[in-house]
Amino acid sequence: MTRLLLAAWLAAWWWCLGLVLGCFANAWTSRLSGGAWGVPVQASALLLRRALPWLLLAMLPLALGHAWLYPWASGDAWLAHYARPAFVRTWLSSPFWLARLAVYALAWWWITRPASLASKGRAAAALLLHVLLTSLASVDLLMALVPRWFSTAFGLVVLSVQALSGAAVVALLARAPGQRSAGGVPVSRDLGNLLLMWVMSWAYLAFMQFLIIWAENLPAEVTWYVPRLQTGWSAVGVALALLQLAVPFVLLLFRAVKDRPQRLRRVAALLLAASALDATWIVLPSVDPHTWHGWWLFPAVFLAAALLLWSVLRRHVAGMEATHAG
Repeated sequence: MTRLLLAAWLAAWWWCLGLVLGCFANAWTSRLSGGAWGVPVQASALLLRRALPWLLLAMLPLALGHAWLYPWASGDAWLAHYARPAFVRTWLSSPFWLARLAVYALAWWWITRPASLASKGRAAAALLLHVLLTSLASVDLLMALVPRWFSTAFGLVVLSVQALSGAAVVALLARAPGQRSAGGVPVSRDLGNLLLMWVMSWAYLAFMQFLIIWAENLPAEVTWYVPRLQTGWSAVGVALALLQLAVPFVLLLFRAVKDRPQRLRRVAALLLAASALDATWIVLPSVDPHTWHGWWLFPAVFLAAALLLWSVLRRHVAGMEATHAG
C-alpha cells in the first residue's frame, strides 16, 4: 500500500506540475510568435506560478520514499540484463538521482520567473531549457518506474500532454476570450486552435512511439505496453483515445465551439480530466498493473491535489474577475 500511495502521489504531483509547466510552454511560445492570444496565456502562466512553491515542496515525499517506489533503489537484480551496467547503475543511484531532482526543482523555479517573458531571447532560452530538463525529468521520474524500458519519444509525449493541459487551463481561466485579435479573429478561436494543435501533436507522438515499439517487438521495449494492453488497463487506453483525441478533435474542428467561450471551456475541462487520467495511466500500470484494491487512492489524491491547487489560486482568480468586471 505504501508503494501505491507514493505512485498516486507521483501521478497527481506530475499532473499538477504539468499544468504549470505546460502553461508556461505556451506562454513562451506566444512571446516568440506574438498575437493577442498570448495575453491570456501569459497571464494564466504567471497566475499558476503562485502554486509552484507548493508543488516543489511536494517533491519531498518522492525523494524520501523513492526506495519504496522505484525498483532500482532496492537492489541490483534489475541490472542483470544490461551488457554494460556501470553507467546505468551510476545514473540510477540514489545520491545522483536525488541531486538531479534538486536541479530540476531549481531549474523549474528559475525558468518560470516573470523575467522569462520579458523578451523573445529569454523566452526562447526558457523554452529550450524546459524541453531538455522536463523531458529528462520524465525519464528519471516516470520511465524509471520500469528501469529496463526506454523510448526516445517518451519525453516528447509527456511534454505534449503538459502543453495540452496547460492550454486547457488557459481556456478555462481566460477572462476575455471574446476579445478579438488585430485580424478580427476571436481570441477564443486562437485558443481553440491551440488546443487542437496539441491534441494532434500528442496523438501523433503517442502513436509513433507505439508503432515503432510494436514493429520492433523487442522484450526490453514492449515491457511498458504489456500491462497496459493485456490487462484491464486496455479499457483506460481506449478511454484516453476517446477523451484526449477523438472527442476533442471533432469538437475543435467547428468554429461554433471555438468562437463560443462557454463551449470551449467544456472541451477544456474534458481535456483536463483526460490529462489526469493520462498521468494515472502512465504511472500505475508500471507499479502494480494487476492490483485494483488501491485504485481508490488515485482519485482521492488527485482530488486533494486539485483542491490544494485551487485554494492557492482562488483569491487571485477572484481578483482577476473583479478587475475585468471593473
